[in-house]
Amino acid sequence: MNIVCLDLEGVLVPEIWIAFSKASGIPELKRTTRDEPDYNKLMNWRLGILREHGLGLNEIKATIEKIDPMPGAREFLDALREKTQVIILSDTFTQFAGPLMKKLGWPTIFCNTLEVAPDGTVTGFRMRAEQSKLVSVKALQSIGYDTIAAGDSYNDLAMIQASKAGFLFRSTEQIKKDHPELPAFEEYGELLAAIEKELD
Repeated sequence: MNIVCLDLEGVLVPEIWIAFSKASGIPELKRTTRDEPDYNKLMNWRLGILREHGLGLNEIKATIEKIDPMPGAREFLDALREKTQVIILSDTFTQFAGPLMKKLGWPTIFCNTLEVAPDGTVTGFRMRAEQSKLVSVKALQSIGYDTIAAGDSYNDLAMIQASKAGFLFRSTEQIKKDHPELPAFEEYGELLAAIEKELD
């Protein structure tokens, strides 16, 4: 029994924080898990910037509403879901994911949650589990699934390495250089073909 585990941002949709960085005019918010391996450190830093500028969930959601999946992402996901079960494993938050899941045809997503005050101020965040992508892959394996994983960032490496097969997709030159053992693809057709081979 196979199940495919995909990252969300950078793989199926553009990076939310980069889009919000552009919309808000705050260049520091362009920093993502491609740049910072420590997710807790990254999120606490982001929340500090939001507080500093008086921005909250409402402003971020207004940006997310305008984000569309990457060209070809919906078709790729639909084709993949015809072949096998797919779960999106993301370090994003339930408050961010809804509009994006609608545009992707409501795939299953496991993600985290924000702590938000009544006025929309983001006061904190709750991770579903430490190393949630790796923990999810191991849990799926424990109930009889062979996992196939793909992602683009540092926080995807553990789930990719722990899976029966794993791929980098539109990753950074540094990550590809550090992990030459991982097949790296730039186009959905290539990734779909590689996954299909593993499903045989």
